Amino acid sequence: MVNLPLEALRPIAEIDAPPGIDNLPVQPTHFVGRERELERLDAALLVSGPVLVQAVHGLGGIGKTTLVAQWAATRDHGHAPLRWITADTAASVERGLAEFATALQPVLAQALTVAQLADRALQWLSTHHDWLVVLDNVENHSDIADILARAHSGRILITSRRATGWQTATTIVRIDVLDPDESVALLIDTMTIDGPRNSDGDSELCAALGHLPLAIDQAGAYLAQNPLLTPRDYLTMLSLYPAEMFQHGAEVTDPQRTIARIWQVTVDKVTTAHPAAIDVLRRLAWFAPDDIPVNLFAGLAAPPALHAAIGALAAYNMISVHSGSASVSIHRLVQAVARTPDIDNLHDSEAALERAHADAAAVLLRALPGHPHPSTWATWRRLLPHVDTLIAHHDHHNNANLLATTTDILNLTGQFLDDQGSHNQAIDYIQRALIDSERAVGTDHPRTLTTRNNLALAYRSVGRFAEAIPLYERTLADRERVLGIDHLDTLTSRNNLADAYRSVGRFAEAIPLYERALADSTEALGIEHPSIVSSRNNLAAAYESTGRLTEAIALFELTIDDSERILGTDHPTILTSRNNLAAAYQSAGRLAEAVQLFELTLDARERILGVDHPDTLTSRNNLAAAYQSAGRLAEAVQLFELTLDARERIQGIDHPHTLTARNNLATAYQSSGRLTEALSLLELAMTECEQLLGADHPDTFVARCVLAEGYERANRLSDAGQLYERALADIEPAFGPDHPSTLFIRSILARLRGQGHLADG
Repeated sequence: MVNLPLEALRPIAEIDAPPGIDNLPVQPTHFVGRERELERLDAALLVSGPVLVQAVHGLGGIGKTTLVAQWAATRDHGHAPLRWITADTAASVERGLAEFATALQPVLAQALTVAQLADRALQWLSTHHDWLVVLDNVENHSDIADILARAHSGRILITSRRATGWQTATTIVRIDVLDPDESVALLIDTMTIDGPRNSDGDSELCAALGHLPLAIDQAGAYLAQNPLLTPRDYLTMLSLYPAEMFQHGAEVTDPQRTIARIWQVTVDKVTTAHPAAIDVLRRLAWFAPDDIPVNLFAGLAAPPALHAAIGALAAYNMISVHSGSASVSIHRLVQAVARTPDIDNLHDSEAALERAHADAAAVLLRALPGHPHPSTWATWRRLLPHVDTLIAHHDHHNNANLLATTTDILNLTGQFLDDQGSHNQAIDYIQRALIDSERAVGTDHPRTLTTRNNLALAYRSVGRFAEAIPLYERTLADRERVLGIDHLDTLTSRNNLADAYRSVGRFAEAIPLYERALADSTEALGIEHPSIVSSRNNLAAAYESTGRLTEAIALFELTIDDSERILGTDHPTILTSRNNLAAAYQSAGRLAEAVQLFELTLDARERILGVDHPDTLTSRNNLAAAYQSAGRLAEAVQLFELTLDARERIQGIDHPHTLTARNNLATAYQSSGRLTEALSLLELAMTECEQLLGADHPDTFVARCVLAEGYERANRLSDAGQLYERALADIEPAFGPDHPSTLFIRSILARLRGQGHLADG
């Protein structure tokens, strides 16, 4: 995390787009015709309305992306900024939005997660006008629903192979194959780049290629590289590769068959001089089509041979090279062909493809950073599309090497996504990693046990404790059996299970586990090991939760003394321990000491971590709560308002931490007698918790109880009782009948029934 400058703290509505952040793809070198389609896009500018939505659809290889890129680069559309977002998956849409937010304010790149950046971009679109966003290659309408719902007063241009579902579009443009005259013009334009050529057979060749722009472009590039050949000669070579060569086990569309035939002609020519070219294409087949870093070609050939092969493929229009970003791109149809076995040489072809898939996975795994840290986020975000694509094509379950590699990729990526707040996608990836690991190395292998632990952690991140706890319990039992009771992984599992027990109020089980984890860690690692600090902190927090405040405070104080000696006075872990000790002082009624320590901790975190670091916001919230407990309500309200403003601005209005901040401010308003403002915020907080987190999430339960308390204070006792009854119905099955929260709510309901405000239940 970074200490954000003042510019980053301004409300999003006040952020102007800096010049030079357009990311339009390179303008097509060869572009002919399409005047009717270009004019239809122009005409939409004349339509009035808050936001213009245009959809361009057609077959793969038909030229949708090329048309829109040409229009945006050459027509006077008058919109800025222009952001091009690859939209073939929900994840790629989110990443495109995150890149936009980073372009608006680069300093946020290492301060916010992908989800937070994407939400910030949507906030920007909703508060500005005259922008243009291109959503390229949309596969599912739901992937772009948030943009269509939240973006106003700008222009959205969509390309897609889908012909239906664009009812909200102002203009719908269907792209067909080129007219015969346009087709010939494109072929001649491409093949004569170095001077006039014999064009014998041009019309026949274009007809054989189905007037498909991508096919004509690649055929023209081949002829440009082989000046002694005519279009008729090329047509003769093409006849050697029937369309059926591409089809193997699945129905294939005509554009794919056409590209398959051209692909084989080109590969035969290029690999004669550059044998590595076929390996380059086969590796490219498993990654996302755009922005493929050149370091993912590692190991294919010696650098001179590799560079020569890449140059030859670019000359034949099989790939595009982007020197500025040290990357290449490839058309999806060319990738599809490169992933398809040759029906005439099926056995060798399938084996080569399987090797290429395994090699692509191995080189991608080596390129992925390790533990997610802000300094690695940019690399992660660039490689995520390639992870998504490689995993999407992962169906070679009999390849043990591939299974082991993809397990590690899925595991690492799942941890990064969980860290970034993309919890559901993280769960999906780690679940797949667990399946692959069990298949590859068995249920008791350390890799499998680590994956199972990571899946439990991801479940816990979204409040799915009913699934997380059994998984933690199984992992701990398996690690004790397989690795031993004192292994570091076993100690970690013991602590994780204790954390999960504490989260659901099972303190009688959590505390013995914490105590054992601390004792075992101390014996195995020594009292000076940094992890001992974390173990003590966890145990002290559990003591505090059960009212054992004297023990908690003593342990927190010991932790701080030891950790300051081991880690230094300003280490973030020390600041966490001080914050926890201040909370324990507050619970023990030692408010003066609590306030003083909260103030010192907030000051240190602002100085060391920055004013908008999550830990800083937590400290500001905690100090506000201490002020509220001490009756310093004006100061409490002011700090809570600052915290809510920062959460909304940095993390978005729908982030779970923002919901908590809204809840806390409402309670301060309530304590100050500002009941109308309090209830308005509390009702909003509860509704958003139910929508975003689910009715059964712990934060939703808290929001419901706090709102019920607000209704009580406002003398809306019937409303309060109904909410308490709903809260009891949610918490009792999850936490049990003897949990303190269950007993507390039951006592409130009994009181309300006794006063006649509720019917007997």
